[in-house]
Amino acid sequence: MCGIVGVWNPADADPTEAARLAFFSLYALQHRGQESAGIAATDGRDLRTVRRMGLVGQVFSEPDLGVLGGRATVGHTRYSTTGSSRIENAQPLVVAGDRLGELAIAHNGNCINARDLRDQLSSEGVRFATSSDTEVVAQMIANENGATWDERLVRALPKLRGAWSLVILTPSALYAIRDPLGVRPLCLGRKGDAWLVASETCALETVGAAFVRDVAPGEVLRIDDRGPTPIADFAADRRGLCVFEHVYLASVASDLGGVSVYATRERMGETLAEEHPATADVVIPVPDSAIPAAVGYARRSGIPFREGLIKNRYIGRTFIQPSPELRRQGVALKYNALRDVLDGRRVVVVDDSIVRGSTSTPIVELLRSHGAREVHMRICSPPLRHQCFFGVDMARRDELIASRLDVEEIRRHIGADTLGYLSLDGMIRATGGTEAELCTACFTGDYLVPVQLELAKDSLEQGVHV
Repeated sequence: MCGIVGVWNPADADPTEAARLAFFSLYALQHRGQESAGIAATDGRDLRTVRRMGLVGQVFSEPDLGVLGGRATVGHTRYSTTGSSRIENAQPLVVAGDRLGELAIAHNGNCINARDLRDQLSSEGVRFATSSDTEVVAQMIANENGATWDERLVRALPKLRGAWSLVILTPSALYAIRDPLGVRPLCLGRKGDAWLVASETCALETVGAAFVRDVAPGEVLRIDDRGPTPIADFAADRRGLCVFEHVYLASVASDLGGVSVYATRERMGETLAEEHPATADVVIPVPDSAIPAAVGYARRSGIPFREGLIKNRYIGRTFIQPSPELRRQGVALKYNALRDVLDGRRVVVVDDSIVRGSTSTPIVELLRSHGAREVHMRICSPPLRHQCFFGVDMARRDELIASRLDVEEIRRHIGADTLGYLSLDGMIRATGGTEAELCTACFTGDYLVPVQLELAKDSLEQGVHV
């Protein structure tokens, strides 16, 4: 996942404004990563960075704005997919480009040929300080031939494979880049004379910026005092926006490709009600991502919508680990069930997906323990049967319950009375797109570029020189 932002301010702007815009934009993208956060800034001469482990609100303080003073910034909030969760892998990362100076990079996605590229660079004498594929991308660019950053980017980027949205900062320009398929989202906005780039439109709205357009798949966009200038186009023959952005990853306050995420999830719920109706008294969501789908299911089915599970939004990433007994009650730590809503009723519970099955089982048990007479589980996506290699650390394939069990076996495993998944066609139609515009590999196994099925999150851990 990960959230990335970039800001280019006019020269006469308040020197702390770019950092403030990046900070509040990252706040709006907190759902995309909760492990670490960072901002890099330039005053036109050098680059300065603040990055720490933790949530956005924990990482930055008012004094940091003095360190990050300058006209341009890039920011990142991390959800690790390659490289472990530690400070060395926190972003933005800064590397030197010999006579061109430094480059700061923030990355959302997965470079799936990073191992081979790092081996090549290491053989040429490049040393690595992290186990992140982002450093590989940065060093590929920094060590490429070219008299300008434009030239190095144009030569380096075609060598990358996989999914990437990048924001790159040099003392003289901000770059916004999407991979040729456009797997991960990236959009361009404007606030007065300032230009902003962000993973999602919700970040632009948070800081009062107007959405201008999406950064196109394969586009390399340079932003400086002349405004945004496309300098290259590496678009593939087809597009491949990750459909799981629509299902779960993106904020419901965002638009993807001009389509409201909230409205898409409502349509998923409506279609789910048509494909898998249930005789029930109440429809409830597993909050938060499944709320719109449950609204759609309830509206199409005519069954009343209620909140039967209340999410504790303050239990997430914590440095105080629960005891073994509390871990066994993990769902009860995260959700409170409402007996008044559930007691004696037949319940349709709508969720976005089932990954390992380790959450769905205790949710069903929690509902029954609070009086639910029947539990009908409805999932607003198809069965997840394949590992993602393009920026979602969901699980290895052998950990995915739907890769081992059929739907009836999963129903018995989680203890539901019935279980229904949204069809692939129903999910795609709900997005308003076509299968040729989306990556559906985690559901179909049809990867849009060749992948190494044994590729692991820690594939770059060995050989790191700290």
